[in-house]
Amino acid sequence: MNIHEYQAKSLLAKYGVAVPRGGVAFTADEAVTVAKQLGGPVWVVKAQIHAGGRGKGGGVKVVKSMDDVAAQSKAILGMTLVTHQTGPEGKLVKRLYIEEGCDIKRELYLSFLVDRATSRITVMASTEGGMEIEEVAAKHPEKILKVAIDPATGMQPHHARQIAFGLGLEGKQVGSAVKFMQAMYEAFVALDASIVEINPLVVTGAGEMIALDAKMNFDDNALYRHKDVEDMRDPDEEDASELEAAKWSLNYVKLDGEIGCMVNGAGLAMATMDIIKLYGSEPANFLDVGGGATKERVTAAFKIILGDKNVKGILVNIFGGIMRCDIIAEGVVAAAREVKLAVPLVVRLEGTNVDLGKKIMAESGLPIISADNLADAAEKVVKAVKGAK
Repeated sequence: MNIHEYQAKSLLAKYGVAVPRGGVAFTADEAVTVAKQLGGPVWVVKAQIHAGGRGKGGGVKVVKSMDDVAAQSKAILGMTLVTHQTGPEGKLVKRLYIEEGCDIKRELYLSFLVDRATSRITVMASTEGGMEIEEVAAKHPEKILKVAIDPATGMQPHHARQIAFGLGLEGKQVGSAVKFMQAMYEAFVALDASIVEINPLVVTGAGEMIALDAKMNFDDNALYRHKDVEDMRDPDEEDASELEAAKWSLNYVKLDGEIGCMVNGAGLAMATMDIIKLYGSEPANFLDVGGGATKERVTAAFKIILGDKNVKGILVNIFGGIMRCDIIAEGVVAAAREVKLAVPLVVRLEGTNVDLGKKIMAESGLPIISADNLADAAEKVVKAVKGAK
């Protein structure tokens, strides 16, 4: 789960991470009120969407008068902000963050994340603050510092000093950086975060570290422990299909292809997407119905797939171990009838009650294409989609 910048800063501040003062606004009048409360002489008007690159897209403006606060707030609110992370469709700006100005001496990059290679929380930092870290990694990998934290000890001052010295900090700056990083680590662990990214991390003229921007993602599986964090979810920033899938405990991620996939098991789902590409097409989604899906959940999954206007065909690939093939077949038939299926449907079933599952589909009267194996299924669905164009 993602949250907005202002929400991330409010959480981090509770753990002692230094952030500029600011307030959220939903109208231009509210923005002016927040600016007056902060005092001048400089303010920053920031669009709040779940995407990076807001400044380049025109969603971040530095202003020096109340008239400019109002004017820029009116201009940004309601705009469709397009950045490299939103895609060409962009995102509608519905809220702003009004923040006090900051005395910026240097801009750095700092993040905490879970490194799957080491199974440890890892600090990643760079002197190239304000830039996309992917770009830095591609062009200047030597400028990225990494320190893995042993979970038995947690983050120690020497870890933070190693990063601080690597960033070229000195004197008072080092002490401020150590305090900042230890507070950030505490927040990361306590809130079950999957990433906390500060870009840029600012070194002020007084030698203090301040989070000028903040991004936080959380482990969905741990949200039951953090009702306050879960309440920060903004449905407007999330894909409607993914929200619907979550209601049915389905693992769904929308992609850009044309063949919808319904599979049980994450590994099998990945293999299914790969073989679709191998046979010359692109998957429209990742959808894992899990091992204990009911007829109702399968029906819901089918509807979600067909709700994507880009889907030109569907491949159902089920290995019936815990999941019974007849349950899948009943769900597929029920959903196909309810939504009036108008695209090719290829189904490959194998495992528990496979014969019963195939019988249910064969007797349904629906134009379901049966496949003998995964390669056969991929070839058939791609051929059906290409032939329908």
